Amino acid sequence: MKNIALHWKIMIGMILGVIFGIAMSYVKHGPDFISDWIKPFGTIFINSLKLIAMPLILGSLIKGISDLKDISKLSKMGSRTIIIYICTTVFAVLIGLSLVNAITPGNSIKEETRNDLILAYEEGARLKQNAAEEQIEAGPLQALVDIVPENIFDAATENKNMLQVIFFSIFFGIALILIPEGKARPVKEFFDSFNSVILKLIDFVMITAPYGVFALLASLVVESPSIDLFKALGMYAITLIIGLFLMIIVYIVIVNLFTNVKPLSFIKGISPAQLLAFSTSSSAATLPVTMDRVENNLGVDKEVSSFVLPIGATINMDGTSLYQAVAAVFIAQTFGMDLSFGTQMGIVLTATLASIGAAAVPSAGMVMLVIVLGQAGIPEAGLALIFAVDRPLDMCRTITNVTGDAAVSMLVAKSMGKLKN
Repeated sequence: MKNIALHWKIMIGMILGVIFGIAMSYVKHGPDFISDWIKPFGTIFINSLKLIAMPLILGSLIKGISDLKDISKLSKMGSRTIIIYICTTVFAVLIGLSLVNAITPGNSIKEETRNDLILAYEEGARLKQNAAEEQIEAGPLQALVDIVPENIFDAATENKNMLQVIFFSIFFGIALILIPEGKARPVKEFFDSFNSVILKLIDFVMITAPYGVFALLASLVVESPSIDLFKALGMYAITLIIGLFLMIIVYIVIVNLFTNVKPLSFIKGISPAQLLAFSTSSSAATLPVTMDRVENNLGVDKEVSSFVLPIGATINMDGTSLYQAVAAVFIAQTFGMDLSFGTQMGIVLTATLASIGAAAVPSAGMVMLVIVLGQAGIPEAGLALIFAVDRPLDMCRTITNVTGDAAVSMLVAKSMGKLKN
């Protein structure tokens, strides 16, 4: 088992969890056994993901912003890079929201199954409903007020306040750039080390992922054994893959329009990096190959690639942000929640900002999804519904992330006159 890749272990855990859950459904005290002795391990796994979310966003975002060096001397290249990255991320989220609202994969679940899910998470649903009612009674600018925390330590104690922590991280990162380099260096080194520690914690948590998936799926089967739930999960996966494919088409079209590079040439040039991204599920691990391909096969000047691509591996997670939008609305549909336009626009903002702080490592998007769910008032327990298929989908969305990095590097190079045709 030691030589088996993690994603295969997770898939094995998923299959065994479903089989075990089905088998125990026909045993007299089987469901009680799973509830008492198996489900808690799934809960511990989800809690571990939630545990890491706050420090991950704090460390990654501060490090990413502080790595921009001197904000007062940012070149045209820096400003254009960030603007294009943000625009493509917002567009990716909008594609995800459009598809999941059009296909509505979560609405295929029967009312009986939905009622079982709501009953299973009744307490959490009641809390979310009360929070939604309070939001309705608040003023039109209350959402803007809520972004700015009055106490960062108090905000950091609740994952639902993640947007406040993101605001503080951006604020802190900008201030870190503006102070003299000598004074900033110790703080930057601390957050560099802090971020490395958090990434190692993610590695530890992901080692337990196969067992967590087994527990989650086994408990999900005995608590809601309806086959339509798994059909809906399949439709969710298809919806996400369509969205990721459409986003790659968008990159190809934009590159062709602004750089005159033919679609086939672009795909041929970046395909080795895409394949590595699929196998590693890590933008960071793929970065050396991505830089080599855009420089030697797509004509991007080294000065541009060495600046744009490392930033992209940190803040440009279009596939991840699209996934967060689709997953959040799918979970809401599964629980019978009707998300308002304002709430979905909140998902656009939160998913965009969360993707900036998403670490370029496998399954970090699942951790960031906690932020989006909490901000939109969607039951975080819904993570159990989608984690079973997260690993293969993570491999797919990393392809989109890397393709987006390459496309933006070409756009920036073209605008700076540093693209060799």
